Amino acid sequence: MRKPRIALFTGNYNHIRDGVSNTLNRLVAYLGKSGYDVLVFGPWSPRPAMQHEGNYVPVYAIPSPGRPEYRITMGFPSAEKQKLRDFDPDLIHIATPDLLGFRALRFAMKNEIPVVSSYHTHFSSYLKYYRLGFLKKPLWTYLRWFYRNCEHLYVPSPATMQELRREKLGCELKLWSRGVDINLFNPAQRDQAWRRSLGFSDDDIVVVFVSRLVWEKNLDMVTSIFRKITSLNSSARTLVVGDGPARSKLAKSLPDTVFTGFLGGRELARAYASSDVFFFPSDTETFGNVTLEAMSSGLPAVVARAVGNISLVDDGQTGYLAGATDEDRFTKCLLEIIGNSDLQKIMADLSRKKALSYDWDRMLDQLLSYYNEILTFNNHKGR
Repeated sequence: MRKPRIALFTGNYNHIRDGVSNTLNRLVAYLGKSGYDVLVFGPWSPRPAMQHEGNYVPVYAIPSPGRPEYRITMGFPSAEKQKLRDFDPDLIHIATPDLLGFRALRFAMKNEIPVVSSYHTHFSSYLKYYRLGFLKKPLWTYLRWFYRNCEHLYVPSPATMQELRREKLGCELKLWSRGVDINLFNPAQRDQAWRRSLGFSDDDIVVVFVSRLVWEKNLDMVTSIFRKITSLNSSARTLVVGDGPARSKLAKSLPDTVFTGFLGGRELARAYASSDVFFFPSDTETFGNVTLEAMSSGLPAVVARAVGNISLVDDGQTGYLAGATDEDRFTKCLLEIIGNSDLQKIMADLSRKKALSYDWDRMLDQLLSYYNEILTFNNHKGR
């Protein structure tokens, strides 16, 4: 018997290192170890940001208007389509409902190949940052058609699932939470010497923001809050980890904040663990990958009350939740933790404990069980 064959289509696999690309690369590596053949299709990039896992078929793509670091596929060329035919997949997994995803879905429908999808980006929440709110209704109309033709839609959190149910997508929603490397992101990575090298004293309370630096991450709120907490408590210091097109402007607005640029692996784990409080006001994530990494590193988390965070942060226990525009509550909650070392320790311990239940292997095993539901059913039908 041949190995089960999975074709994965995505709008980002290696050209930008973010939560989506990291998750999908981890998935592909796990599928390979678990006895599956995988072929990945995604945008071609002249300068990939990361080394990809598995067999990757780059599809011609152009820079996104105004955001050239993003790549947009313009379709599904015949040469790449023939590679899909030759691969003869048992299941097609579409991670992005873009033009390439649309063409993959039509291919699957024509050839009677079962399709599943995963929900990584809450596209409707991005529209407000680009003054495109008028597109919300047609966007949901398209997404309802798209997901209605999928057998499963894998959703990262109960809150996201609840919101998607209100949109009546017409397919079976399955919970597929993301995971965290609990051994890498660990309080033991704390490094006082590294803190001192950045100019922090041992008594400083370091509030860290970790993200790709783009304006839809609510960077205006980051600027305002960082200015406030450092003016109201002399022990508060601020740290930004990440890079992106907004870095230069953000750094000019926050001259007293330390910017490390992009960090990955153990350097990123050290940055989390060497901080004291995590702050993340973005409400555009479907799952709070950075929030979970911070919690696994033993940090209280003060984050936006958004679908990507509310299943992770227990308000008042592992940190605090606030509306994405509620500047007063963000300020109050951060100052409360900064000024109370006992509360900080209690929340840090509870955060780490909560994160331990999000082990990656368990999360990926769950997805494989969903795949096998469909593969087994289709084998019984004789495909």
